[in-house]
Amino acid sequence: MKPDVTRIIDVFLEGARRPLIVILGPTASGKTSFSIELARNINGEVVNADSRQLYRFLDIGTAKITQQEMQGVPHHLIGILDPKDEATIGTYQESACAIIDDILVRGKVPLLVGGSMLYISAITDALTLAPAGDPAIRKRLEAAYEADDGEALYKRLQTVDPDAAAGTHRNNKHRIIRSLEIYEMLNMPKSHAISSRGELRPRGSAKDRCVYDLLIFGIDRPPEELKKRMSQRIDQMMDAGWIEEVRDLLARGYRSEDPGMKSHGYSDIVQYLLELERAGSDADIDVMKEALKRKIMTKTRRYAKRQHTWWRGDDRIRWIIL
Repeated sequence: MKPDVTRIIDVFLEGARRPLIVILGPTASGKTSFSIELARNINGEVVNADSRQLYRFLDIGTAKITQQEMQGVPHHLIGILDPKDEATIGTYQESACAIIDDILVRGKVPLLVGGSMLYISAITDALTLAPAGDPAIRKRLEAAYEADDGEALYKRLQTVDPDAAAGTHRNNKHRIIRSLEIYEMLNMPKSHAISSRGELRPRGSAKDRCVYDLLIFGIDRPPEELKKRMSQRIDQMMDAGWIEEVRDLLARGYRSEDPGMKSHGYSDIVQYLLELERAGSDADIDVMKEALKRKIMTKTRRYAKRQHTWWRGDDRIRWIIL
């Protein structure tokens, strides 16, 4: 740990009443190793803020931290969802805040670590999220969905909220029902009522609403080095059996439309396996695998660009270039 970073942390912890240290940054930047070193030095515990690591069975492709890598540091909110479950910002916000509060009560320091922008913002900016579901409306919509496998509901969504429908797969039961539920509760389309960051008509400054004393570190690398690390990570994931992990998930009955299977790279591997099956004995596996890696790399770089854009201009972040 750099001496100046250590001094910043010491001063922060001396003055903070409810400290929360946030470690964010683009994929493959080195957040995990930084957070482990820091947590070991300050008696900290890590709260996961990577939406994909919430899922069970998705280990290799999400770079999920291993027990050995944890080095005895407690980690929370890892592998708590089934891949068929929808990860929601509201549920995450509630769970993460409860865990952070418990860590503080026990006299330890919580570290919120990850790269999922909206999930981090749900805590650091105390987002005012979409309203909780209405059981009566939900029950009625679910019955309607089951009547014809969602055909009528999806057509209705296309009519009342075409923007939400355009971003929702025809077989995504949860999102179709949730979008129509919000429409009925608010009498306006979900795409109009909720901002791109998940907020519903926020009141006052989001930054002022956070109940924690924040110290936010952004971990980054020079562009070319970050690109190289991304490529190396994908190679390592492939060598570690990422494709086999997806095969196992399919064998367990999961499908590409399941929420967890939409995690970065997984749907691409599903498509690769389908193409491989169609090609049969004519398949050039090496060529196909290289094409797969290039596709995942392109999406990874685009995601890193979105991460940089999201955090640009947030003057609370102290950037550390490793």
